[in-house]
Amino acid sequence: MLSRISERLVELKEAHDDEPQHAVISLGHIWVDIMMDVNGIPKAGGFAVSDHTNASVGGSYRVLQAAARMGVPTRHAGVVGTGPWATIVREALDGSGIEHIGQDRLDTDSGFRLVLADEDRRKTYIATYGAEAQGDATTFDCVEPAAGDVVHISGNTLMDHTAAGVDEFMHRAGTDPAGRDFTIVLNPTNTLSLVNDHLLEDLVLARPIWSCNRQEANTLADRLGIFRDDEASLTVGGGFDRSMAELCQALGETLRAPLVVRAGSRGAWVRTPGGEVVHVDGYPTKATHTRSAGAPHTGTLCAMLARGWSLTDAVRIANAAASLAIQRSVNGVPNCPDYETAIALVDANDDSTTASGGDRS
Repeated sequence: MLSRISERLVELKEAHDDEPQHAVISLGHIWVDIMMDVNGIPKAGGFAVSDHTNASVGGSYRVLQAAARMGVPTRHAGVVGTGPWATIVREALDGSGIEHIGQDRLDTDSGFRLVLADEDRRKTYIATYGAEAQGDATTFDCVEPAAGDVVHISGNTLMDHTAAGVDEFMHRAGTDPAGRDFTIVLNPTNTLSLVNDHLLEDLVLARPIWSCNRQEANTLADRLGIFRDDEASLTVGGGFDRSMAELCQALGETLRAPLVVRAGSRGAWVRTPGGEVVHVDGYPTKATHTRSAGAPHTGTLCAMLARGWSLTDAVRIANAAASLAIQRSVNGVPNCPDYETAIALVDANDDSTTASGGDRS
């Protein structure tokens, strides 16, 4: 007997074979990460030794890369500069089949970040902003989503001049999700505390799908003045799960928008307006990465929504993809699997749960 996911896969394939493919479009920043393992973060004027250094393309690239591996068309609407760092960015986009539809800056290179990881796996960031952060109110005028497309907005785009372009796009998108024929997924960062009140208000009024980890969700709750019982997370016997559900419930009620709150191998908590909080189990895996698996999760989520899956099923597949991405990490960077591999993990887990008589809701 086919599992629930397999049945849904067959239904969607039959329903959408004759329809055009929907795309994932990112309004985010892309830069180059230079990751260095050091024996300690030096004090001012000090010295540190790196026994391993690796360069990789970061930011919204990893979201789009994950979405592309899920088999959907992907487009980057952010600004890309001209120079050695921008060349690395453009080569990565081309290599992953990601179309750049955004502006090109001829006078400025793209930016880069130093990511210093010490022996305790604590990370210190030093950013040099480039063309990606030098947008304006017209930056995303090129974005005209077709029906069924998914627009991804990263929190990194909300803290510099490019934020004006995000705000203009949100005004065009309007405040009624039912009146839009495309979907917006907003992936904030913990630096949401630095976003100005006017822009945050416009984002909340637009009621996108919010996808964030626990820390980001708490930061957003603080900005919105939402009370939480922090002590609940310290109790034993399911206290963490209960506190996550309560956080998702309180934040979702205030946002009046769909909300996903991730918690690594524990999975994610999902709430849609007017609905109950649903816990979607994760897939425990050995932590071999130094970078977050949030980008593969968000990229897969966007791709699954573009392919027509419900929010809860999209999160279930994203949980699987994030777990596999950690297992397959390259130089500490989670490496997202393809669509068939992610579906296979969900399918295998679904069959296992059925065989044991568990709940598959």
